[in-house]
Amino acid sequence: MNEEKKQAITALKTARGQIDGIIKMIEEGRYCIDVSNQIFASAAMLKRANLLILKQHMNHCVLEAVEQGEGSEKIEEMITILSKVMDK
Repeated sequence: MNEEKKQAITALKTARGQIDGIIKMIEEGRYCIDVSNQIFASAAMLKRANLLILKQHMNHCVLEAVEQGEGSEKIEEMITILSKVMDK
């Protein structure tokens, strides 16, 4: 497993812990703004994990496909993903 995937797993585990904490906060009736701030923090961690996965994909899968003369499909996949990011 490469470094980007290891970092992505760490980020996802952190986000999972944050989400468990958010659920507990809501169950305990904690202040809504505090809950919202924690939701933003976990969303940022998920974005970080996604960026790491996409970085890994570009550096390995896409690069390998391009080197083999078969990069068109991988490039189209990346365009589709980027269009999802840009729509938000």
